[in-house]
Amino acid sequence: MLNFVFLMQPQEGSEGGGTSFFIMILLMIVVFYFFMIRPQMKKSKDQKKFREALKKGDKVITIGGIHGKILEVKETAIIIETEGQGRLKIEKSAAAMDTASQLADQKK
Repeated sequence: MLNFVFLMQPQEGSEGGGTSFFIMILLMIVVFYFFMIRPQMKKSKDQKKFREALKKGDKVITIGGIHGKILEVKETAIIIETEGQGRLKIEKSAAAMDTASQLADQKK
């Protein structure tokens, strides 16, 4: 480990070793932002919009894989009707997607 630290130090008479190191670190941060952080933020924002736009009559799929039709929308929960006329009260955060988007993904 100590050998690695000594190898990272600039040699006597050489210049610019410190600036190239900081440029590489900055470049890595930019790459992480554009390939990891930014797409995750966009996905989170889209999910939030989807959950705010839920309305009566929409067909949704929960994160657990339950398919249902929205009967009622409350502040933090929705009531869905499943295939056997069963009713489930779930949190809005458990609604993953609408069935129309799933069908569009399958056609691709």
